Amino acid sequence: MGTLLPCHPTLTLLPVLFAAAIAGVRCAPVYRPEYLVDGNQLVDMQYHMGPVVSGAPTNLFLIWYGRWEAPAQAVLRDFLASLSAPAPFPAVSDWWARTPRLYTDQSGANVTATFAIAGEHSDAGYSHGASLKRIDMQSIIRTAVVAYPDPLPLDPYNGVYLVLSSPDVQVEEFCRAMCGFHYFTFASVVGVTVPYAWVGNSGSQCPGRCAYPFAAPEYGASGQGVLRPPNGDPGVDGMVIVLGHELAELATNPLVNAWYAGDTPTAPTEIADLCLGVYGDGGGAGGFVGNVSHAADGSSYNVNGVNGRRFLVQWLWNPVLGACYGPNSSN
Repeated sequence: MGTLLPCHPTLTLLPVLFAAAIAGVRCAPVYRPEYLVDGNQLVDMQYHMGPVVSGAPTNLFLIWYGRWEAPAQAVLRDFLASLSAPAPFPAVSDWWARTPRLYTDQSGANVTATFAIAGEHSDAGYSHGASLKRIDMQSIIRTAVVAYPDPLPLDPYNGVYLVLSSPDVQVEEFCRAMCGFHYFTFASVVGVTVPYAWVGNSGSQCPGRCAYPFAAPEYGASGQGVLRPPNGDPGVDGMVIVLGHELAELATNPLVNAWYAGDTPTAPTEIADLCLGVYGDGGGAGGFVGNVSHAADGSSYNVNGVNGRRFLVQWLWNPVLGACYGPNSSN
């Protein structure tokens, strides 16, 4: 895979210890055709002795940051519910079970097979403003877990926190170098260490960078035409792609010391990075997403979900096959 844009902030003005910690933040980079995986490359995916997310169930806590419309929220909730719910094959749950679920930690525990949306918090008042730094995500989580009168539960054992920002929210390096990221909270900010991810809605800011292939790419030409989003919203359907990317990497590398390729945790290549932009057989260099399904209305998808939903999710690095894989593969 080609070199990615830097996924850590400029560190010159930060204290040394804090800089070393935040440099490991892992993110989904913006789309560029040259990033797509080369199927002939040698990949050295290694385990670095840290834990994976194995709670059964793993509790998802959603923080809706900014002003959200109910239909958009419903799409994202249904995607998360589909991770461990039955649906017609190939299903979102098959996508999860056939790759992330295969990763284990030193205790022998596999990545979780079950998720539950255990709590939601609406931050429609933009508690930290509409222009955010990456580190602000931890303060947003802190605000949610101390909110009165309905605080979001703080679950240090089985909890994963997802900050989902509305289309009008600007985030440091969003659209320029990243579409989402995952990391873990600092006890000094939130009170405990828990894994979290942030994903932004790029629909009005940079769909060609963070909602490809549902918008024309802004970086260079692509051999793939623009696809029609399965839920009718390029920004939200693009969020599904990034959310799947981040959840897969968060589950297999929650503390940035478990599964990744590379020699240092400050710049790891994780299981979704290796397959960026690949959604079916034949996907890869040149901007081709691969063979995907097309519904009667012309929309494109590769997995089915709950409530009759369809989604497009990227393939992930399968540790058994040593290759990018998804349940819609013909192999």
